Formats: sequence, structure tokens, C-alpha cells
Amino acid sequence: MADIAIRAVRKSYGKNPTLHGIDLAFASGEFVVILGPSGCGKSTLLRMIAGLEEITSGEIAINGKVVNRLEPRERGCAMVFQNYALYPHMTVAGNIGYALKVAGVPKAERLRRIEETAKIVGLSDYLDRKPAALSGGQRQRVAMARAIIREPNVFLFDEPLSNLDAKLRVTMRAEIRKLHQRLSATSIFVTHDQVEAMTLADKLVVMNKGVVEQVGQPLDIYHRPASIFVASFIGSPAMNLFDAAVDVDNACLTFGGTKMVIDRALAVRLGARHITVGIRPEQCVVAPEGVSIKVDFIEELGSGRVIHSELNGHPFAATVDEHTRARPGDRVTLELPLAHLHLFDQETGRRIEIDLAPRAARNSASQQTLQAV
Repeated sequence: MADIAIRAVRKSYGKNPTLHGIDLAFASGEFVVILGPSGCGKSTLLRMIAGLEEITSGEIAINGKVVNRLEPRERGCAMVFQNYALYPHMTVAGNIGYALKVAGVPKAERLRRIEETAKIVGLSDYLDRKPAALSGGQRQRVAMARAIIREPNVFLFDEPLSNLDAKLRVTMRAEIRKLHQRLSATSIFVTHDQVEAMTLADKLVVMNKGVVEQVGQPLDIYHRPASIFVASFIGSPAMNLFDAAVDVDNACLTFGGTKMVIDRALAVRLGARHITVGIRPEQCVVAPEGVSIKVDFIEELGSGRVIHSELNGHPFAATVDEHTRARPGDRVTLELPLAHLHLFDQETGRRIEIDLAPRAARNSASQQTLQAV
């Protein structure tokens, strides 16, 4: 196992900056997921940890030792790529043990470690097969076994499940997590899939345009996103975001033809301005009074339904149970509970750190009700 420290790391290709001063710390044995859209710099950062990309400035330390000038083989890392990159002419055993063969490990020892590693990833019955005779999931297991057999301090995963179908990805996520628990090595997993990130991570790092937007445990990030970007990127369906105006005199938020009465001290603290308000689809409640939306279309999920509409010119979704009667063209009234609202500054995009829940609990029901303007 190994702890990893990333200090003021920058990366530029010519005059084009890719990473803008990354500062991160990963504890020994953690499973860290770096999440972000394509082009945000997550794979570049991973490759810099592995030594496959040079660092423009800053430093990376593994177990307290700065590794900027070390060759990849000297860093104690093993990497699993999106493309399996298996040798097609070799058997599964040959692929798994190739690094040991190159390192001059005696044959008897090599075969023993190949068998042990194959057992860990469930490939004991496939050692004599060639990659062409394997499924996608089995090939990915071979790639992981090839990394495991090196007994590294750090596992690096660069979107390893992207080429698999949806069902197999679910299976492989579970296997990777069990593998981590068994080996207890520090693992860094890069993905653009927020479901993978939420289900795998001990620590989640959300990146956007070469900077770190937020670091924390998955549920903490889900419930308290630090920015509009994080709020919109984490969650399926995505968080609803819409513009609202703070009316200090009347102590309310106004949006979409409705108003929400809030605590007067809160209104004064916010000040008269426009803000972005967010609420998760599953936290909207069908109620007699509230925001009236026109149903555009409905997603049937079996266990529930997702109603899609618009609010204040922005897409709006609400998760309701399967018994909610609604069809495209109907109007549905939704309560947006004050305790579940997220507020963001429109200029900076950052979260406004005001805890609405305690006030919501103290306020009377009338103060939490949406009313027609």
C-alpha cells in the first residue's frame, strides 16, 4: 500500500494548459475515483502518476518519495487501460506472467504466481486459451491479473469498463470492488460515468476543465455539491437547476410564476439578487399546492416514473411513483421542500453555504409553501 500526494501539479502541451495546479492527497489503501467529462484532464493526471506523462510543474510523491524523475517501472504502480492491449498470440497464462518473464523470475515461481493470480480474478479455467476465445469481461480480468501479479503498491485504472456492455459493467464494478477489499492496495480509478464513481469510491474527486471542483465521500458530494457543475454532473436524472430572484422585502424566492416564502433573516443574508436554485428530481413531491408544470414526456422505470417538463425556461424532472396519474400535456403540481433546495451564486457558480434545513424545520408550514405570484 502507498499514500500519494499531488502538489501544485500543472500540465501544458506547448502553450495549451491542461491541468491548472492540482492539489490532492490519497491515503494508503483508499479507493479513489476521479470523475469528470471528456477532456477535463483526469486521464492526464493518472498518466502523470504512472510516469507516462511528464509533469510541467509541481510534484507527485508516493510513500513520501517524490517520483517526478523516476521511470514508470520504479514507481510501484500498475495500470489497467481502457483497451486491454493483450498479446493475441499468447495464452492467458502467458499474458498474465509476461512481466515476470521479462524480469527474469524463475519459471517455477512464475507459474505459481500465475495460478494464484488467475484464481483471484476467476480465470483458473482459462489459462490455456488465447484472448480471441475470451469474452470482453474475461479479457478485462486478464488485464487486471497482469497488473495484480506485479504486486504493486498502487493500482491505476484508466476507464477500464468503457468497452463493456451495461450488464457486464455492473458485474465488473462489483468484482473490482471485491478485488480492492482483498488486496488492500491504493487504487485510483478514472471514469466519466457517475454511477461507476458513486458505487466504487471511498473518495471521489470531481474534475472540470483541468481543475478539481470538489473532493469528498460520494454521498457528501451528492447531498452537498460545491458548484453548479458538480450539481449537474452527479445524479441520474440530473439535479434540476433554475433561476430565481431573492425578494428581500417580502422574504421570498420568486421563480416560474411562483414564490417560496423563506425566513426573513435568510432573505436579508442572501440580499436582493438572482441566484441559481437546485433540487433533485426524487425530492420533488406531488402536492395540491406548489409549482404547476406541464408534462412533456414520461420515462417509465417500472419502480417509478420520471416526469419531464420545463420550469423558468430550464429542463425540469420529477421522480414520482408508478401510481401517479399523468400523461403528456397534463399539468402536475409539485411541492419543492425548502429543506432540499440547493442555492448557487450565478457569477461564481459556487454553492451558497446556507443550511436551509434547520430553518425549514422551525418555520411554519405556510412559510414553506409555494404560492402563485
